[in-house]
Amino acid sequence: MTKVLDDSRPEYWRAAWMVDKIHERHPELVAPYLQTMTDFVLTTKNAGKKRHLLKLISLNDIQEENLALLLNYCIEVFTNTTEPVAVRVHAMQILFNIAQKEPEFSGELIELIENEIELHGSAGLFSRGKKLLRKLYQSRNQV
Repeated sequence: MTKVLDDSRPEYWRAAWMVDKIHERHPELVAPYLQTMTDFVLTTKNAGKKRHLLKLISLNDIQEENLALLLNYCIEVFTNTTEPVAVRVHAMQILFNIAQKEPEFSGELIELIENEIELHGSAGLFSRGKKLLRKLYQSRNQV
């Protein structure tokens, strides 16, 4: 985790990859670091670390105190076409997770996803976006 949280060397993204793999088998080992990873992802410029950290955040419950912070950050990342597609897709997933906790955000998220797919859609963005849109439409129709 020391290397994950250190931006001094570009190759340290590999440590984030290792933490991602550890999380697949033993999520309880990574859980204590979620807040630290959340704080770090907001400042890192390393795309590899962003990809893995956002993925890890998206696979875990978002703490109430981080909702607004992650909402603003992930909207910025998701709509930034200079970010790698995988980073944008994980940001979109976090936005979806937030919308599940805060249903009043669902309408705005639907518009945001539709807009990004139409204007800046790649295969990965399109695929995940369509899946999330279906779920968002279903949850809106059930209310």
